[in-house]
Amino acid sequence: MEGIGWFLAIILGALAGWIAEKIMKSDMGLLMNIIVGIIGALIGNFLFDLILGGSAEGSVIGQLIIAVIGACILIWLVRLVRGRT
Repeated sequence: MEGIGWFLAIILGALAGWIAEKIMKSDMGLLMNIIVGIIGALIGNFLFDLILGGSAEGSVIGQLIIAVIGACILIWLVRLVRGRT
């Protein structure tokens, strides 16, 4: 989430975490949604840059989609390590 500011990063993180929570059928609170969404955005941007060699900077919708994908990957990885609970 480069170049969008802290306030928007927190809002997008919360929204991305909430969407990923619904997609992955997980149950987290607001704070965890924000954390998962922001870390998911970092993971998503890294993978997007690594695989496609591009970036979605400047596009809030693009950043949201990348953050949701990254958050879903993060939730999947946590489940893989911890087991489904």
